[in-house]
Amino acid sequence: MRLQQAAEVSLVRGARVISAEDILFLMRKDKKKVGRLLRYMSFRDYKSKILKSIDEDDLLDSDKYSSNVNKRQKLAQDFLGSIDQTGEFLALLEEEDIDEVKQERLERLEKQTRMMDPAQYSEFCESRQLSFSKKASKFREWLDCSSMEVKPNAVSMEILSYLAYETVAQLVDLALLVKQDMTPKTGDPFSHAISANFIQYHNPIAENNPDSPENTPPSTPNASLGGSHQGKLYSVTQGNGGLAQDGSSKVKQRKRKKSAAPCGTETQSNAIQPAHIREAIRRYSHKIGPLSPFSSAYRRNGMTFLVC
Repeated sequence: MRLQQAAEVSLVRGARVISAEDILFLMRKDKKKVGRLLRYMSFRDYKSKILKSIDEDDLLDSDKYSSNVNKRQKLAQDFLGSIDQTGEFLALLEEEDIDEVKQERLERLEKQTRMMDPAQYSEFCESRQLSFSKKASKFREWLDCSSMEVKPNAVSMEILSYLAYETVAQLVDLALLVKQDMTPKTGDPFSHAISANFIQYHNPIAENNPDSPENTPPSTPNASLGGSHQGKLYSVTQGNGGLAQDGSSKVKQRKRKKSAAPCGTETQSNAIQPAHIREAIRRYSHKIGPLSPFSSAYRRNGMTFLVC
């Protein structure tokens, strides 16, 4: 949805490709998300600068690549300056605060890793190395860019990859909250009197058909994404999903399955289920208030944009 909107904006301004300006224009109303995106673009500039300096084996001579230094920041600064009437966007470029959302996630992950054994931590580290932008061709295929009249350029693909990653992270955070709400609280004498805050999606057809869309996860940009994400959710019994082809890799996979066998039942019961994701999206899209009937059509139809 966001990509289609960016394509429409680029067509309106007569551009041949979807650029970073189109995505920034769509996100202009949410200053916090724009600020987080600007931090990511700044990080990408620093990373490109360091990698290029290493390739050239010249850390002191910066004139060779001065034209490409901070190109993403300059692109964002020029565009935001052209639409900024109050100075709020330019102030975001000068902020150097830490990303509070990312910092909170890192602290939560650090607490979770304290109770992991070496095998679980190894699986956890492998899962954290996943990226939507590791193979651009797969990500473009997943976005169905071939069917679009205008296609995103390299910088906009980086931004779309970041937004996809953050969207998945936000869905997982919300699903964990839903799962926590579903967990019965022992010792609470008022739990029986509290109304249910979770909609049970009972679909007997999906339960009888294991290959139905309700029980089958969607395809991902990388073939190893599904199996590795199960490791991220601590489903360590799945191993690497059978991706290893050589003999040594198969032996390692069998050893990993044996080492993870005792905790397999408990891990599977603690995994996030599709119902948690659907309930998280429903809660995010549900608008409460006296003016909710007069909100936009997207919100009334449960089509709130969950991006970043």
